[in-house]
Formats: sequence, structure tokens, C-alpha cells
Amino acid sequence: MSGSETVVYSEVWDLESLLPALGTAEFQQKLVSVKKGLEDLVAQLSAAPEIAPDAAQVWCQLLAQFEDMETTISDLRSHVECYCASDATNAQFQRIEAELSSLAPLREQVGALIEAAFRTLSEEDLVAFVAREPWLLERTYAWKLRQRAARMRLPEAQENLANQLAVDGLHAWGRLYDRISGALKIQLLEKGRLVEKSCSQVQFDSPDRAERQSNYFAADVAWKSIENLCAEAINHIAGTRLTIYDQLGVEDHLVSPLMWNRMSRATLNQMWRVITQKKSVLLKYLQAKARLMGLEKLAWYDLTAPLPRKPGQMPEKLPYQSACEQIVSAFGSFSPHMQDFARMALRDGWSEAVNRAGKRQGAFCTGYRAAGQSRMFMTYTETADSMSTLAHELGHAYHSYVLKDVPYLLADYPMNLAETASTFAEAVLADARMQQAQHPYDRLCQLDAALADGVAFLMNIHARFIFEDNFHKARRNGELAANDLSQLMVAAQKEAYLDALAEDGWNPRFWASKLHFYFTGIPFYNFPYTFGYLLSLGLFSEGKSRGSAFAADFVKFLECTGSMDAEDAVKVSFGFDLTQPEFWSRSIDVLAAKVEEFDKLTAEIVG
Repeated sequence: MSGSETVVYSEVWDLESLLPALGTAEFQQKLVSVKKGLEDLVAQLSAAPEIAPDAAQVWCQLLAQFEDMETTISDLRSHVECYCASDATNAQFQRIEAELSSLAPLREQVGALIEAAFRTLSEEDLVAFVAREPWLLERTYAWKLRQRAARMRLPEAQENLANQLAVDGLHAWGRLYDRISGALKIQLLEKGRLVEKSCSQVQFDSPDRAERQSNYFAADVAWKSIENLCAEAINHIAGTRLTIYDQLGVEDHLVSPLMWNRMSRATLNQMWRVITQKKSVLLKYLQAKARLMGLEKLAWYDLTAPLPRKPGQMPEKLPYQSACEQIVSAFGSFSPHMQDFARMALRDGWSEAVNRAGKRQGAFCTGYRAAGQSRMFMTYTETADSMSTLAHELGHAYHSYVLKDVPYLLADYPMNLAETASTFAEAVLADARMQQAQHPYDRLCQLDAALADGVAFLMNIHARFIFEDNFHKARRNGELAANDLSQLMVAAQKEAYLDALAEDGWNPRFWASKLHFYFTGIPFYNFPYTFGYLLSLGLFSEGKSRGSAFAADFVKFLECTGSMDAEDAVKVSFGFDLTQPEFWSRSIDVLAAKVEEFDKLTAEIVG
């Protein structure tokens, strides 16, 4: 592309070039076709011979059908998710979402039959089996994952019944939360008029503390109005899982999320142990930020606020086009390949970022495997934090793009490694903005953004983990009322934040407003974020020392994230042992150095 050529970045995504629009006869026919395909595959798998070298050809054909079916269903789920997120109260889209969800028992039945077939296979038998067919051999890791997943399956009849009940049970509670939270309106006073906004439109990082505080309490009033429904949902989601875990006889409620993230308990425990030992370095940052803001202690609604402006300085407004240009430029400082990808994705309608009513809260990236594309969802609010979210989702999309030609069953990477790519992309952007900061106060603002991320991942996410861990333990003794959940949340926040916030500055109803607690697919949607953040922080530091060659190493790492366990992918690619404290400690040391610089600059400004 020539230097004079102007790129216009689309703020609205293109969906209809990927699949027929929801509500059309063409899309409905795809649902019918998928259901028929699943029923046929169930029948064939039920009649299949035992897995053995002599049956390799038969199983190769069946498993190829399975891979094709998984690809198709994944694309349909992405399509429905995109439509529902962009129009949260559309009743027709909600009915289609429920119809697609009703296929889950058939899909789970297919998975259960395959896992049962692999379950008792010895290592030697598996080697002999896959050796008969190159297609099977290439996907050996996928079959090993199926053997592990079999541990989380009930006996066949019970498993099928549980999956059927989940449509109107477990997953229905998740859909209920999506609908009531998506329809929730927050009443705000703007220019003397009372207005209603969707949750995603309310700004909690305003430079005006009075506005932040008002928005926070207005949102809390809204969430309080539906807290009892949220309590019902979170109780029944956790209760269903605990009942199944009891039937399986697994150790505890962490077995499943650890399996899904393909990491060991030793790694998780080591990560939290080092964080608990070393995150007190962030207290100096929180105290310095409070001084800059003229406060004794920060409140919850101050944590992501920008620093006070210099006299005469206007709030930083980042129009979407400008944010896209900054991201594309920043990515180019790391890798031309990553830069070209970002320019293409942002230009070609991969992102839905427009700020309007009716959208779901939050942000996500989802893949369309058949097309080799992704779609990113967010509500862009012209802030630096919003730009960082866009870079984060682009990191997810880049990860999928790197794997677009890898077999589907080897491109399905776990969440913890997914969050490594996304937070790495944020780090690339943050580093570029830091390099551009000329004035000491501008540098202080960039350090603030970086350290706010550290607080988010080492304290906010830790609070979510502590809450969810304690909630699951308490839930064994019965349902918890909304007030009980709020008390549990504040206790978790005080522990995770080392009691650093103002006494009235906690967020009791965070359990209701944070949608991650209501995901019914993968439990404990929290610690993988911290894993990915610290991994990306350490890798980015490593990359700075290795120079330009690191970009190729990073791509190789991404390429193996779907075909290795998390620890193995990191060790093979970079040589680090995540079960030991050294890597995690070194990553936090990167933050500690930023804290010292932030504190020094603060002292120069306020004394």
C-alpha cells in the first residue's frame, strides 16, 4: 500500500458475506441440514466397530465427518452470537439462538460416543491405530484430548439425558441472563434530562469523578432491580455443575476448567502463589494514583479513570479511525505480518464497534472457520481503554488467522492461550504509545494505563477467582441469596485488592454485572485471563531482548497452541517451565519496574 493511500476502517461488521442472515429460509435450511447430519453421525458412530488398526479406515471417515460437522456448527454458533449481540432484544434472533441450542444434546452425543471409543485405548493401541492413516496420525493430539474429556462424561444414558435437560436447564439460565442484562436500561442525568442507556453505553472511565460516581451508582440501582433473577441464574448454573461433578466423582470444581484450559493444577497454584506473594508492589501505584487525583484512597469507579488533566488540557478523544490507525501502526513495529492482518481486518468489516443502544455489554471475538475469518464485537467509546479493547480483540482474530489453514481439531486452542495472544496485542499497542510519549506527564499517563491493566489482571481477576471458588464451596450447602452473594463478592475484592480501596468504594453487585459468571460452556472464565496476561507480559519482555526474530518465534508459538498442552507449548517455543515460580516472578518484576517509575514521576509532580 502506498503511503498516500487513505484506508477507511469500517465500524460496522459484514456478516451476510459469511452466512445467510438470521431469519431467512437459507439460514433455516442450514439448521435443518445440521440436525440431520448430527442424527446420521450418531447412528453411524453407534454402529461403528471398536477402535483398532483394522478399523482405521472406517474411523477415519467418521472422524472426518465429525471435524466437518464441528466446523459447520462452530460457524453457525458464531453467526447467531453476532446477531444476538448486536440486537440484544430481538425476539426472532432469541428464538433462533434457542433453536440452535436445542441441537446441543445431539452434538454432545456425538462427542460422547467418540470419547467412549477412545476412553480405554492404551498409548500403544492409539499409536498403532493412528499409524494406519496419515489423516488420523496428524490429529493424534486431538484424540488424546478426547481420551481426557471422557473422564468428564457420565455413563451414556445419563450423559444423553443430562445434555437434553441442559437445553432448558443449564444453558437456559445462561440465555436468561443474556436477555435480562441485554434489555437492562440505566437511567442517567445528562444536561438536565433523564436518559436511558444500555449497559454497554455507560462510561465508567470518564475523567470527571462526579460523572463516574453518578454512573456507577446509577448502574448499581439498575443491577439491583434484577439481582434476584441474576442470583437465581448463577445459583442454578453452579448447582447443575456441582451435581454433575458429584456424579463423576471428580476431585473438585476446578478439575473441569483445568482440563478445558489444558493446564495442570500445579501451574495454576504456582501462578496464584507468586501473585499473592508479589502483587503488593501494586499498592504503591494505587496510592500514587490516589495522590494525583486528590484522594486518600481510590474507589472501584476510580480504578480505570484517566489521570487528572493538565491545566487547559482537553480530554483525550480517540475517534475510531484514529484508533485503528494507531493500532495498525503499533502492530507494524512488532511484525509486518501482524500489521497487514490488522489493516485488512479493520478495513474489511470484521469489527462491530459502533456506539448505539440495543447492543449486549462486553466484547468478544468469534471465528468463522470455513471462511478463515473472525468477527469482533465491542462498543467503541473514543477512549484509550476502548482502543486497547479493540487491540485485544484483534489479537484474538490474529491468533485464529495464523491457524486458519491448520486442521480444525488442531486449531481449537484453550482460553488461557487465547488470552495470551490478545493481551500480547494490547502490550504491543501500549509499548508504541509509551514510545510516543514525549512529556513526563504523558509518560505518566501511559504508565497509568499499563499499571491499571496489572491491577485488573492481578487483583480484579483474582477477586473473580476467589469469589467463584468460595461460591462453589458455599453452594454445596444450598442456594445463596443476592445479599449473600454481594457479601461474598466484597470479601473476595478486599482479599484480592489487599484492602487497598476506600471503605465505601467496593462493588458488591459485581457478581451480577459481570457476564463471565454466567457463561455455561466453560466454567471459571477468569484465571485464564491472568495466565494469558502474565504469559504475554513475560513473552513481550523476552521479545524486546531478542529483537526482530522474536515475531517469527511468536507465530510458531501460536501455531502450536491448538496441538499441545499449555505448559508444553510454552516450553517447546521459549524454554520456560510454568510449573516453577521463576517465569511468573519475572513477569511481575516487569510491572514492579513500571510502578517505581510511576511513583518517581508522581513525586516530581505532586511532591
